[in-house]
Amino acid sequence: MWRVWIITAAVLAGCTEFPEVDAALTEGNPDAAFPELLPFEDLLQAGDPRLSETEDEALLARADALRGRADALRAPVIDGQTRDRMEDGVTQP
Repeated sequence: MWRVWIITAAVLAGCTEFPEVDAALTEGNPDAAFPELLPFEDLLQAGDPRLSETEDEALLARADALRGRADALRAPVIDGQTRDRMEDGVTQP
């Protein structure tokens, strides 16, 4: 008898609608075409990409910003005062 309840629960769960998934699918164009796949050799023969002066400056500014974020992530997570307290340990009452 318990198998019937498990099967019923599985069937009902399969019929459930997920609004988050439906909303994500309707945001974009569902009829949009997939990008064309190109052979690797054609990509190599496309030539060197060129950046304009404004794109070059924007790219360098973005690289500097990313380096700054990376440097901030290298900082210690726990400050020195807290680390000292942690190393002292817990005193038992």
